[in-house]
Amino acid sequence: MIRVIDSHTEGEPTRVVIAGGPDLGSGPLADRARRLNEDHGDFCAALLREPRGVVAMVGALLVPPAAPGCETGVIYFNAAGNLGMCGHATIGLAVTLAHLGRITVGNHRFETPVGVVEADLVDANTVTVVNVESYRFRKDVAVEVPGLGTVTGDIAWGGNWFFLTGDNPVPLTPDCTAPLTEAALAIRRALHAAGMTGRDGAPIDHVEFNGPPDGRDAQGRNFVLCPDDAYDRSPCGTGTSAKVACLAADGKLAPGAPWVQESIIGSRYSLTYRPGATGGVIASITGRAFVTAEATLLRAPSDPYRNGISA
Repeated sequence: MIRVIDSHTEGEPTRVVIAGGPDLGSGPLADRARRLNEDHGDFCAALLREPRGVVAMVGALLVPPAAPGCETGVIYFNAAGNLGMCGHATIGLAVTLAHLGRITVGNHRFETPVGVVEADLVDANTVTVVNVESYRFRKDVAVEVPGLGTVTGDIAWGGNWFFLTGDNPVPLTPDCTAPLTEAALAIRRALHAAGMTGRDGAPIDHVEFNGPPDGRDAQGRNFVLCPDDAYDRSPCGTGTSAKVACLAADGKLAPGAPWVQESIIGSRYSLTYRPGATGGVIASITGRAFVTAEATLLRAPSDPYRNGISA
């Protein structure tokens, strides 16, 4: 039996595993995350794929932290595998822990495989996450994409690796999610075929289209395709961190200046940043999450779909 609490952050679902997860042993959190990915893929798939999960859901497995002063360690994953960091899931985690009575309003530290992040619980539903340092790795990278031609964008780190572009094939509207998904998949395949990577050969597994906002009080709108081939319903915390890093590198956004990012469905994050220690930015991301369910998941040995539906 696996006990979970579900939430959504600005429309994007999170499933926090509070009991029944695999024993990953001790040691650095990055090593334990690797063990989850390599040895317990069936567990992750069972949680997030149909019939127990839904498209776009991100899992959050709570583990003992290795870093001092942290409320918990957490390993984020989706149906395609591990994620380094996840902004929406961190907001959802803080709201979930408050729902359980484990934390109260105030600042809390969570250890992720890519570093310690802070979560300031403002109220029962509002959280500001202070992300790991984000930075632009390469500017104005051009890639030839079958069916799209030359697409130019930046490669940036926001806790995951992103290719960010304004070369949008169709408008960034909810009725265009299908062609946007196909275009993002084509770009990701083209990046891989061309050998374009993040630092140290890390694969670029997120593609982000950026454009003007619909609302007058926002600065940008995006569509983000995640590694599980599902689009982010939220504005994507790590993706918007990467966007802010690019804006800062171009001198288009000053430290402390607000940036309001719309998602493809119109939900919003508010961000500011301060300079990072190694030339990047430390983004603070504010959004809202709401608990949607408490459940016990069962995986009967005789269930042909105990590990989810892979097709």
